[in-house]
Amino acid sequence: MIPEPFEYHIPKNLEEASRLLAQFGGEGKILAGGHSLVPMMKLRLAAPKHLIDLGRLTDLKYIRESDGRIEIGALTTHFQIQSSSLLKEKCPLLPETAREIGDVQVRNKGTIGGSLAHSDPAADWPAAILALAGEIQARNVSSSRWIPASEFFVDLLTTALGGDEVLTAIRVPVAPPRSGHAYLKLHHPASGYAMVGVAAQVLLNEARHIESASVGVTGVGPKAYRATAVEEALRGKAPSRQNLEAAAAHAAEGIDVNSDLYASAEYRSHLAQVYTRRALEKALERAHGK
Repeated sequence: MIPEPFEYHIPKNLEEASRLLAQFGGEGKILAGGHSLVPMMKLRLAAPKHLIDLGRLTDLKYIRESDGRIEIGALTTHFQIQSSSLLKEKCPLLPETAREIGDVQVRNKGTIGGSLAHSDPAADWPAAILALAGEIQARNVSSSRWIPASEFFVDLLTTALGGDEVLTAIRVPVAPPRSGHAYLKLHHPASGYAMVGVAAQVLLNEARHIESASVGVTGVGPKAYRATAVEEALRGKAPSRQNLEAAAAHAAEGIDVNSDLYASAEYRSHLAQVYTRRALEKALERAHGK
């Protein structure tokens, strides 16, 4: 199908983009990599009157470390994250997640900021950013704020961004010593999106018990979420298979689980438990240096 008619705007800087978004209100949409919005426009599931293309704002493409945190510009592509030597050393969960996104074309064009702002319930980045307890920067014409990832994903395709705010950056802490990570997903055979995707990070104490665990889950409910019941069940426990299985049993607890032609709610709940256990096992192996 052909999209509805729209006016195309190419702002020269972020301030101009913010003014345009404020000017057009609900009739304006931000375009980053285009791999989320453009398909919806072609299907006429979205019909913005004004398209504001951020593609030329090169100052939103960066990966840098400061004060024990990694900050990533919103227009940084999936491939740039996948191939970043800094991230491979300081926050390896992000390159691992990037490798699982789409195909080569998508990874070279799609952006982390666009994916997070779109908030697709089966996208990969939300699980990883949640597991890392990341923060997301939102800016408008007059102000800037950092939103905790735990508060950012509100509902299906809905975030905490205000109508006049642009997502400009993401920041996450550097992985601490004695920690391990993993991102595992079951790809939908047609779209490549996550039927279930689980990002896990674990931190061991000096006795090699689990000091803390953080688990982000995508593809299961109407939005990505932290599996807090899993995290609580693991705190202070020995990293035994029995303890991991008992904790992973809570992976879909309290969630309105998605059901579709490919996977029923019951099957998806089962997958959430299996992939949570597997992600935790892999993260623990890495935390032990294996």
